[in-house]
Amino acid sequence: MRGTKQKTPAGSLLELVVIVAVALGLALGIQAFLVKPYRIPSGSMENTLDINQRVLVNRIGNNFGDPGIGDVMVFHPPIGATEGGPNCGTDIPEGTLCPQPTEDKDDVNFIKRVVGLPGDTIRVVDGRVIRNGQRADEDEFVNLRFCNGGDNCTFRGQIKVPPDHYFMMGDNRGASDDSRFWGPVPRDWFIGGAFATYWPPKKVGLL
Repeated sequence: MRGTKQKTPAGSLLELVVIVAVALGLALGIQAFLVKPYRIPSGSMENTLDINQRVLVNRIGNNFGDPGIGDVMVFHPPIGATEGGPNCGTDIPEGTLCPQPTEDKDDVNFIKRVVGLPGDTIRVVDGRVIRNGQRADEDEFVNLRFCNGGDNCTFRGQIKVPPDHYFMMGDNRGASDDSRFWGPVPRDWFIGGAFATYWPPKKVGLL
């Protein structure tokens, strides 16, 4: 009967390195193509998502279907959405919605909720969305924080969302920098949909 060949220290070390490399490769592959963690950087999605709360973003689903009303999406905003540069892609009168974004996307990531689809007409009154002439039924979106007056709450006129663009708003309607100011977001700027929160432990659950 032949004995089992003993592993040498060098062989064991090589096996460990291979296992670690494969595990890291799988983890990076999952993050790059399937699911990516994301930290909430601001209070624009309160009360649904708090600052520093962690969510999981479905990246692969972004390639097989279009976002729908109510979906919470992570995306690249247009240049100008952050500090520096013009906010809107066209000149607009003060107090009106931005109808189009600047041409290029920013490198940063934003998280907001889809409130308008391609071809929709959008108005915003008292922080509530008027979609295609009817007030959107947003009560199903739990923990919305509506406006209490101020410049972010009511806008004059309406816009039509361009083809392949989506109108995005934060749940904290009085304190969210969103499509009201820098326009609808092109479809190919989306990273993926947030589908669950995993931190802190008391907030674990599906969105």
